[in-house]
Amino acid sequence: MTMDREKPRRLVVTVLAALVLAAHSVVTCSAGETQSLIKFKDSLSNATALSSWNVSADSPCTSAGTTNWAGVVCLNSKVWQLRLDGMGLGGHLDMDSLAELPALRILSIKGNSFDGPMPDVKKLAELKSVTMSSNRFSGEIPDDFEGMRALKMVYLDGNMFTGPMPMSLANLPRLVNLNLSGNRMGGKIPDFRQMELQMVNVAYNQFEGKIPPELSNMNASYFAGNKGLCGKPLPPCKSSKKILFIAIGVGVVLVALLIVGAVLYGKKSNVLKAHPMKAQRGFGAYDAGPRDAQMNNQQPQMKKRGGDHLGKLVFVRSDQGRFELQDLLRASAEVLGSGSFGSSYKAALLGGLAVVVRRFRQMNNLGKERFYEHMRRLGNLSHPNLLPLVAFFYRKEEKLLISDFVENGSLASHLHANRSAGQPGLDWPTRLKIIKGVAKGLEYLYKELPGLSLPHGHLKSSNVLLDRNFTPLLMDYGLVPVINKDHAQQFMVAFKSPEFNHSDRTTKKTDVWSLGILILEIITGKFPANYLKQGKGANADLATWVNSVVREEWTGEVFDKDMRETKSGEGEMLKLLKIGMCCCEWNVERRWSLREAMERIEELRERDSDEEYSSYASEGDLYSSRAMTEDDFAFSVTN
Repeated sequence: MTMDREKPRRLVVTVLAALVLAAHSVVTCSAGETQSLIKFKDSLSNATALSSWNVSADSPCTSAGTTNWAGVVCLNSKVWQLRLDGMGLGGHLDMDSLAELPALRILSIKGNSFDGPMPDVKKLAELKSVTMSSNRFSGEIPDDFEGMRALKMVYLDGNMFTGPMPMSLANLPRLVNLNLSGNRMGGKIPDFRQMELQMVNVAYNQFEGKIPPELSNMNASYFAGNKGLCGKPLPPCKSSKKILFIAIGVGVVLVALLIVGAVLYGKKSNVLKAHPMKAQRGFGAYDAGPRDAQMNNQQPQMKKRGGDHLGKLVFVRSDQGRFELQDLLRASAEVLGSGSFGSSYKAALLGGLAVVVRRFRQMNNLGKERFYEHMRRLGNLSHPNLLPLVAFFYRKEEKLLISDFVENGSLASHLHANRSAGQPGLDWPTRLKIIKGVAKGLEYLYKELPGLSLPHGHLKSSNVLLDRNFTPLLMDYGLVPVINKDHAQQFMVAFKSPEFNHSDRTTKKTDVWSLGILILEIITGKFPANYLKQGKGANADLATWVNSVVREEWTGEVFDKDMRETKSGEGEMLKLLKIGMCCCEWNVERRWSLREAMERIEELRERDSDEEYSSYASEGDLYSSRAMTEDDFAFSVTN
């Protein structure tokens, strides 16, 4: 009997011990990330921008995936990204401390004051993206990228690196974008074999030799400023034999011209001696010289226009000041970014006009005539919440789309980028104004482009610009017909919808799904992580997280921390949350139409009454009207 009684007692002790150990491991893990980040901070100088990093905090990430730590982005309660851009940081980057963050995948320290040799990023073997642009790193880039099989994005531009391009860097198996521009590197460019490679930018270095054939279809601007480079997309290389033959040929021609010139000069002298009046007539004929000289001065420019094959800009707006393509080429330019479609530049023209030039290479889905027709159709669109197209340029290999420059940046930058100390985030009234404007712009596209199943097709926070008054302006709309089909399905937001993921189709409600995800992003402040994935994949991360919070228990944690002080608007915020959930319902038949969503959005106000909030915000009311049923939720998680 004693033995029988001991068995259950031992079992209880064992279970309790396991629970204690599990709890201890969770606390240790959380405390570990905190200590690792604090240790990393201590290695930096001028770290006042990281004053929110609190050593007394249990963890930088809450259970809901939010954080108050500047520059820290969480996913599944773990540190997923460190975005420390433009914080004035310097000193030593303690990579050993960062290596203790098991979920860290994205590291960005752009625009700081770091110097010395490049940090040992190999210690962060699971990184997917590393950005160290616009610092003062120097010396050779170490050839030790072996084993970093997840690394896709490498931005090391705007430093003082020297030496050759490391072979292990060029051989990264999943490399998509590599930017080494604006350094002092040299030697030959190695071969690249990656199937998904989109950009290798080595502009303004000292590279030489022939550009590898794998890079021959890239933009010529990626290789500008390297005097020794040649081959497609730059002018062809000349062999040493050809150069020798050309030199010999030029020498022979020069000798022949000297001989002919000497003979003609001798004859002319004899004529003048025999007929002195002809010399006077020759002087008199020189009166017409200035006009001929003027034509001769213009001739090189005329030849340049006729021979450069650059073509002309096609303007689609009458209210825009006109300029030529050459004006763009001569203008001072600032690289704004390089996305899945191509690079964007801010061009400052004479007279103070600033425009954005976007270069597209994957835009050959239509022939020239149909492309012109579609661009003019987009140019005729006019709405307060659309960024208007100013002009376009057509060439078979690439296209340029030109629009006005919007100083306040994108919605994504305001939601997710680092802010300086004391700078407020977007409050509830501003976010409500933005989502109302976005919805109105989308409604206008549905009305004016009825023949397109995807009037926008690429609706996301980085494609919503904000003017000085935080009025939203949609961009990149109506491009599905002109983007190459394979490229569109790899990168455009509409093709990450549940219906395309499961049945390879899009509908008139697909842009509504994108609107729903955007609403959830605006109200939670969380970035839709699946937008970073190429190809299919319904955005379950954000929508599923919101639904799980509603399904299990309602807390204010779902709202972005910058809105939580808006006590008088929580009822309206809950209404918008419900609208977002109903717009991104995975079942197309049950998903709201744009008209229904518009009606509900237009009803939203900045403030609500206590009675309305109490009647609406009960857990049962919100849960019963949420976007997914229990079965739907399980389906979205398992698929």
